[in-house]
Amino acid sequence: MGINKQSDDEADLQIGATDQGMVRLYISSSTIDLPMDFEPDDAIEIAEEIMAAAEQVRGASRKRK
Repeated sequence: MGINKQSDDEADLQIGATDQGMVRLYISSSTIDLPMDFEPDDAIEIAEEIMAAAEQVRGASRKRK
């Protein structure tokens, strides 16, 4: 599955700090439980990438109006 492929699958996302000093993204669905741990600097980089993508989409939707 690619970034632009639509899916009807549903999953829950939890984000939090672990007691080991990591940032955990925990994805769960009826078929998978996927914990992903990141060093704080890596988590900040991921957050920046998410924000940049959101701003890109926001900018694109404003141009369509």
